[in-house]
Amino acid sequence: MTTVGILGGTGPAGRGVAVRLANAGHDVVIGSRDKERAEAIAGALDARGTGELRGGTNEDACNCELVVVATPWDSAVATVVSLREQLANKTVVSMVNALAREGREMIPLYPPRGSMAGQIAHALHDSVVVGAFHHLPASMMEDLDSGLEADVVVFSDDAAARTQVAALIDEMAGLRAVIAGSMSLASAVEAFTAVCISINIRHKAHSYVKMAGL
Repeated sequence: MTTVGILGGTGPAGRGVAVRLANAGHDVVIGSRDKERAEAIAGALDARGTGELRGGTNEDACNCELVVVATPWDSAVATVVSLREQLANKTVVSMVNALAREGREMIPLYPPRGSMAGQIAHALHDSVVVGAFHHLPASMMEDLDSGLEADVVVFSDDAAARTQVAALIDEMAGLRAVIAGSMSLASAVEAFTAVCISINIRHKAHSYVKMAGL
């Protein structure tokens, strides 16, 4: 059992990850700037598993063994910088995508270091950053009865951390980890999220990534 904290975990993406982690038996802290809101959301989630799911501050989430960044992209770096000391020597998972809506499409934005995972890794020089959970439909993640069977692309420059996060993902209902490689793939992986969301907007669907042939 791993304790997992989710920074900005009250949003749809963070809630989905929290539900499936708790369902798999892991204790999860949903972090937020508003502790009362986080506690209310955690209490309303239907995880069904043996893991404890509770709300707290982002600082509370940093006390966990592994921390997931699920904040909006434009506040992600400021959030992790403010928590840099608490996040030192921890594995930090970035699921952040920098996107903007243009009409009926989402378009990828490219921060100075090419990706949000890269930005977060630069900000957290004493942490190990792994990218994961980018292409998942949030509503299906939160609903354990949705029938989700998705692959999760994992990347990092640290092989041990990649393996650790992949093993955690494989325990989550409806998910399979696919290790892609190093942080050099971050920009391409994050940008493809814009394609996934744009397809779902156009087709009024909740499609997701599934790698054939593996």
